[in-house]
Amino acid sequence: MIAHLSGKLLSKQPNQVIVDVNGVGYEVHVPLSTFYELGEIGAAVQLRIYTHVREDTIALFGFKSANEKLMFEQVTSISGIGPKLGITILSGMPVDELVAAIRQSNLARLTSIPGIGKKTAERLVVELRDKLAKAVPSGEQTAAHSVSQPQEDVISALVNLGYAKPSAEKAVQAVVSTSKTEPAFEELLRTALRQLSR
Repeated sequence: MIAHLSGKLLSKQPNQVIVDVNGVGYEVHVPLSTFYELGEIGAAVQLRIYTHVREDTIALFGFKSANEKLMFEQVTSISGIGPKLGITILSGMPVDELVAAIRQSNLARLTSIPGIGKKTAERLVVELRDKLAKAVPSGEQTAAHSVSQPQEDVISALVNLGYAKPSAEKAVQAVVSTSKTEPAFEELLRTALRQLSR
């Protein structure tokens, strides 16, 4: 089974990349969180791989962090949740937020992920709440990064403009991390939009 790929990024689109490993191109399905962390076309990449084998197909699913891969394996261990939906779930929110939502039985937060209905959210909580306490290292069980009110407002504005929440959060974090003081709402929004349009 393929467990790791190290090579050059040949093509990149949300939820799918092609990695060139010594002249062989591997198509890999990735969550948005991994997609945003990959460099530009031609950049060197390393991905942890989950190989999904069925009678008629072999599919590769790639992750930048061990924690993402672990969470993917936990989520897809639930009956009725296949790898494609697993990728959608991990694309819907960062792993630490997902863990927090499951452990707090926050169904509203879970059903905010596209493709996740109330029954699936309930199954996630029932089947994973206790497992996650053991499976996810305690240092990773923190809730989402602390976000100030202006940052929350800008993220909300970006989502209303049609950007995916993970990319909005990433853009805002990138702006804040490079600023000496936190920008005001208008400046933060303007700079985040520039970041997203690159």
